[in-house]
Amino acid sequence: MSDLPLHIPRDIPNASAADRVTSTTSSSTSELSRLKVRLHKSLRQFPDFPIPGILFEDILPLFVDAQLHQDLIRALELHIRSCYGQEQMPDIIVGLEARGFLFGPSLALRLGSGFVPVRKRGKLPGPTETAAYDKEYGQDFFQIQADGIKPGQSVLVVDDIIATGGSAAAAGSLVTKLGGTLLGYVFILELDSLKGREKLEASVYTLLSSQEGPSPVTS
Repeated sequence: MSDLPLHIPRDIPNASAADRVTSTTSSSTSELSRLKVRLHKSLRQFPDFPIPGILFEDILPLFVDAQLHQDLIRALELHIRSCYGQEQMPDIIVGLEARGFLFGPSLALRLGSGFVPVRKRGKLPGPTETAAYDKEYGQDFFQIQADGIKPGQSVLVVDDIIATGGSAAAAGSLVTKLGGTLLGYVFILELDSLKGREKLEASVYTLLSSQEGPSPVTS
């Protein structure tokens, strides 16, 4: 008698539910790995921008090409679905001004979630909640519309890059002020040396590792 395979393929009728879940998880993991390689290769760096000594990480090529844009949304969707499961999909995606607006609405549509923007003070009409955060040369302020999140709704905060973490932490505080449940934060890139995730009080996921080089920065 020949040796039996270690895993029963999911297309065999007698395959167990556990086997099918394992196969699906493995397939999603492989797809995510392929997408991350493709996306990472598309990033660009600009030395000495906006000032000498700074290496600027440019994510805009991900949006110039329609397929790359789709790949980005698909990669984020794969992570979120694997992390939270269908039963815990976020009710709301909160995007930070300004580059969180580039992919936050598309991601929300893909997940069947609502999208709520967080903007600089004075940019949103109607009643708002405000949170301050520290910048290199002083404070700045984020605002969210007071009716943007209903009490008890689950929320993911998204932005392009996490650097010092101050702006993301402010957005998270706005979510909790409105009674939302903060599931976590999702970023495309992370500047590890700045240790921004240490300021955040929920799970943090970064899709791509930052390219190596001297002192990358984003606005």
